[in-house]
Amino acid sequence: MKLEKQHACQGGTIGYYSHESQQTGTPMRFSLFLPPQAKQGDVPYVVFLSGLTCTEDNFTTKACAYKKAAELGLAVLATDTSPRGDDVADSEDYDLGQGAGFYINATEQPWAKHFKMESYLIEELIPAVEKEFPLNAAQKSITGHSMGGHGALTLYFKYPKMFKSCSAFSPIVAPTQVPWGHKAFTAYLGNNQTEWTKHDACALVNKAGDAADNAEILIDQGLDDQFLEEQLKPELFEEACKAAGQALTVRKHEGYDHSYFFIQSFIDDHLQWHSDALN
Repeated sequence: MKLEKQHACQGGTIGYYSHESQQTGTPMRFSLFLPPQAKQGDVPYVVFLSGLTCTEDNFTTKACAYKKAAELGLAVLATDTSPRGDDVADSEDYDLGQGAGFYINATEQPWAKHFKMESYLIEELIPAVEKEFPLNAAQKSITGHSMGGHGALTLYFKYPKMFKSCSAFSPIVAPTQVPWGHKAFTAYLGNNQTEWTKHDACALVNKAGDAADNAEILIDQGLDDQFLEEQLKPELFEEACKAAGQALTVRKHEGYDHSYFFIQSFIDDHLQWHSDALN
């Protein structure tokens, strides 16, 4: 882990780090907020996954999360959204390639060589930060925004023993049924739509075993979100959770859009939600 820069923040620290990833074969970056309680020992933490076009910096500088995190004694890990570099496959489109990894492992060329974001997060980054920093490995939760909300929900279902709770802002809940998902999954996974369902929250909740054993999920959605009707479709996840017996709270907010202004308006609620679950 190479510390790129660090700042005092809310009695703790916010650090930006880089490291060489064996999973992606590229340098990767992340930020980590450590609350003041981390000076005394291991603390619980929340993983935040960002959306399309974002890096580890968007949440770090725009979400206004760290005052509440410090109050609750929560660390916050924010990751990049894809591998990057001159030798990494890319697209001119904002919703494919660098900045658009969708938190899955690509199987199709030219993406398969580097786009291993699921393995990177689960098998590499999370174990590495738990070894390197004062984080409680048994007490972590996951959240995310848009594409990162998709990542949070799907990883929560895929790895039920890893995360204590899950929440999301404006998540892509049914990528197999919307244009963003069709485009990314065709490129990364090929045309076999059976493979697509392995990365779709609406499909995964129905395969999650006894969903009633899962912690309740929190979703916030702005009703002025420009992507609401075509790309997000939260009603599909509400229906799937009801059928599977998965506890779910969906809060819909008049006047709010898809931006980080929306996230910062409700991030304290999400951190409190996770703190309650972790404690």
